Amino acid sequence: MEARWRRQHPCGPFVLDFFCAEAKLAVEVDGAAHGHPGQIAHDRRRDAWLGAQGVRVLRVDAQDVLEDAALDGVLAAIAALVTERREQ
Repeated sequence: MEARWRRQHPCGPFVLDFFCAEAKLAVEVDGAAHGHPGQIAHDRRRDAWLGAQGVRVLRVDAQDVLEDAALDGVLAAIAALVTERREQ
């Protein structure tokens, strides 16, 4: 069965880049700004809040999404997590 995804999905006080409800999986595509200390702390708090709601967060580097060579690995990791979480 193919996973269904929502883009820019609201979840509590946050908006998730991509969300698969059946797997309770959020995929966040992080650009360079996510490397700054303040943003790192914010992302940790956000991920902890989402985790408490039962949502698993997978963070991927935006550059990996843009590069064809890395994109296959990103998609494989997402597919594996969807399968894993469906089986739970």
